[in-house]
Amino acid sequence: MQGKFVKNLVLLLVLNLLIKPFWILGIDRTVQNTVGAEEYGFYFAVFNFSFLFNILLDLGITNFNNKNIAQNKQLLTKYLSNILVLKLILFLLYLSITFASAFFINYSQEQLRLLYFLALNQFLLSFILYLRSNLGGLHLFRTDAMISVLDRSLMIIICAVLIWGNVVDEFKIRYYIYAQSAGYAITALVTFLLVIQYAQRRLFRLNWNFPFLLAIVRQSFPFAVLVLLMTFYNRIDSVMLERLLEDGARYSGIYASAYRLLDATNMIAYLFAVLLLPIFARMVKQRQSIEELLKLAFTLIITPAVIIAIAAFFYSGQIMELLYPIHAGETIEAFHYRIHESSRVFGLLMTCFMAIATTYIFGTLLTANGNLKHLNIIAFSGMVLNIILNFLLIPVFQATGSAVASLFTQFLVAVVQIMVVRKLFCLPTNHGFLLRLVLFFGGTILIAGLSQMLPFPWKVNLVVMGICSLSLALAIRMVSLRTIYQLVRYGGE
Repeated sequence: MQGKFVKNLVLLLVLNLLIKPFWILGIDRTVQNTVGAEEYGFYFAVFNFSFLFNILLDLGITNFNNKNIAQNKQLLTKYLSNILVLKLILFLLYLSITFASAFFINYSQEQLRLLYFLALNQFLLSFILYLRSNLGGLHLFRTDAMISVLDRSLMIIICAVLIWGNVVDEFKIRYYIYAQSAGYAITALVTFLLVIQYAQRRLFRLNWNFPFLLAIVRQSFPFAVLVLLMTFYNRIDSVMLERLLEDGARYSGIYASAYRLLDATNMIAYLFAVLLLPIFARMVKQRQSIEELLKLAFTLIITPAVIIAIAAFFYSGQIMELLYPIHAGETIEAFHYRIHESSRVFGLLMTCFMAIATTYIFGTLLTANGNLKHLNIIAFSGMVLNIILNFLLIPVFQATGSAVASLFTQFLVAVVQIMVVRKLFCLPTNHGFLLRLVLFFGGTILIAGLSQMLPFPWKVNLVVMGICSLSLALAIRMVSLRTIYQLVRYGGE
């Protein structure tokens, strides 16, 4: 069983690292460059708005279902027939609140037309995640791994044909949305047929059991609140940019070009947390000490996070100019301004990765320990702080102000989570580790600065910077090959 888990975890990591970065850096970036910053920013703001009430589509049901199906496989048919009814009801609730909010903030007809399809995409994605929770609960890890990249694979094919196949005269942002709808719809259908097959039901019927559904909602409600709060303070930035600035769509596009890259990087930390959650949960239940594993996990994730964040900060201009060249019809002055602004935003947002990586470790531990009340208080405080900072900074500093608000919020949330974990688990302060962390952080900054003075192309300098920073981490024993081996071995036990 342990070997099967590790093998399928590796498969999940490999597939996601192959497909999803290509989607973000290949397709999504090409779409941004093709339609331009303003049109993409217009889409990105509406896209993030559709995310704000996304939790209404799930209410924590996916996690509830995963756990219960894993413990009681025979309940699959009963749960499936009832929860699908609930998912449809939640979709109607989500549509009502989302469009009521859109009318309240005076969305235009064009924005509303985009929102129709983006809201549908949110439902399809939520539906896929719920169906996948059944596959995970049945321990069909390989099937789940393949489904996890099916939607993006289909979207890559569709968008590639539309962009490079001369199928359309001019690629519009709506084609990009339609491609997502098609990818999600096909994946949802395939996953539904698979789940029906494993439920061993040839004739499937929906069922309505109000007490049963009410019990599910009650048990999943604290998690739903947490996700809602985190969604708000992670996704509201571009919405506020578009609403608060006269040229909001343009600045939202600048912000989106940097945020998409942060999204791609966060995927690694998320998959790391997927491994840690069941390990932490088991150790907490058995009253085992989590101190060593916590330190080990944090070290392994903060080491690449520091290197990536500092490299992105020092080489932000070169990276953004490489990824987002001049658009058709864009003047040289407008291009340089866009790169200058997006570089500043990119450097600040990627610095957030250190804080986000930290929350994936300490927040996962608090989740495994059932401390949802603490997490909700922290998330609510982060949301309020982020909104206030955005209101204050966006009118003055535009997209850069929003990035500063995110940076401050993410680091404050990370620090508070660390403090809560230390208090709840009575963890001592490891002064030696803190000293190594400070030395590594300062040393990596120094290496990054010196690397820019090398007489080589910037790409070579960036690689040299990464190698030297990793060597520093090994030299001061921030991380070791033996440590990595122990984590893999522990995960398989």
